[in-house]
Amino acid sequence: MQIIMALLLDAVFGDPRGIPHPVAGIGRLISFYEKFFYGRGGSKAGGALLCAAVLATAGAAVALVLSFAAFIGEWAYAAVNIYLLYAAIAFKSLKDESAPVARLLAEGNLEGARRQVGRIVGRDTERLSEGGVVRAAVETIAESYVDGIVSVLFYMALGHLLGGQEALFAWLFKAASTMDSMIGYDDERYHDFGFAAAKLDDALNFIPARLGGVIAVAAGALANMDYKRAWRVFLRDRRNHKSPNSAHGESVFAGLLGIQLGGGAFYGGEWEPRPTLGDDLREPEPNDIFRAQYILNISVAICAVLIFAIR
Repeated sequence: MQIIMALLLDAVFGDPRGIPHPVAGIGRLISFYEKFFYGRGGSKAGGALLCAAVLATAGAAVALVLSFAAFIGEWAYAAVNIYLLYAAIAFKSLKDESAPVARLLAEGNLEGARRQVGRIVGRDTERLSEGGVVRAAVETIAESYVDGIVSVLFYMALGHLLGGQEALFAWLFKAASTMDSMIGYDDERYHDFGFAAAKLDDALNFIPARLGGVIAVAAGALANMDYKRAWRVFLRDRRNHKSPNSAHGESVFAGLLGIQLGGGAFYGGEWEPRPTLGDDLREPEPNDIFRAQYILNISVAICAVLIFAIR
């Protein structure tokens, strides 16, 4: 099955390098349409038009590329389809970006760990303690597990069920996710203009976030972790976030690891209070990053089994 092949490719090689990445193309597309639709003040209507234009263009591009590949032959279609699926998954890259944080902390290089984790989180990292750095890395793994892996695989599987449109559905989702990451901010510039992108991303991640939380609990059970505590924390804390989806994965990871995630942090030099997730049973340690990756590995394996069963 091509989805499984793409997942294996990502697990071994990570993000494709030396080849134009479709996400970069979507980013340029969003920037182009932003100049066109932003206008004066950036209205909600303009943001909605940008969403429609980006989705239509991205969908048409995927369909065109696959149609051209099919014209060449079945082998070309299969190769292009697998590449598009492979490029949409962010599994190994998530581990590759977080593992150096744990290694730097183990070496006693807190400053280097702060810089490294600053590459993958939105908060200010220059004042983080060792525990704060670990929390930031684990939170990123848990949150990206949903929107970078589970959601992508969910829409691939949905596309498969709806007539073999795995790549199309995956890249429509990736386009929406990229729009949210670029313009879905509640700040002065994007408060209105990014509203549609943010709400679209929330809607598309709604089912995968909850499914991902349940899968992570099952992964904890297979890993002989305290899955009962994780389930309790999941039910209690999964809404403790301004996003309707982000805390579902994070709460399970917090419960399985027995640490507290979330809480307030500095963003752009200003303190932003946020609720906590999980129980403060112990102080986070560098190995918690690798433990979180272990939960991630088993969760992705469960996803692969479910996709194989759907086939």
